[in-house]
Amino acid sequence: MSMDKTLRTRRGNSRSRNVLNRGERIARLQEEDRFAVGRSPFGLPKVRVQKALAGKKKKKTAEEGAAAATAAPAAKGKK
Repeated sequence: MSMDKTLRTRRGNSRSRNVLNRGERIARLQEEDRFAVGRSPFGLPKVRVQKALAGKKKKKTAEEGAAAATAAPAAKGKK
């Protein structure tokens, strides 16, 4: 059955997921050297999913704040 157009998203699933499928878990375990090649794919150990953290905004220093404050009135005067 096809999905209705109104239910689709443009970019797919853009949020971070907290559950991995079996293939993703095996790939992550192989990176950590916790999965042997001949091992059964059933009964895999838990794999921690790290959420991406948004970058924090840098605080303006006193010099940058003063430079921005002097540039703003100059820009308004040109209009």
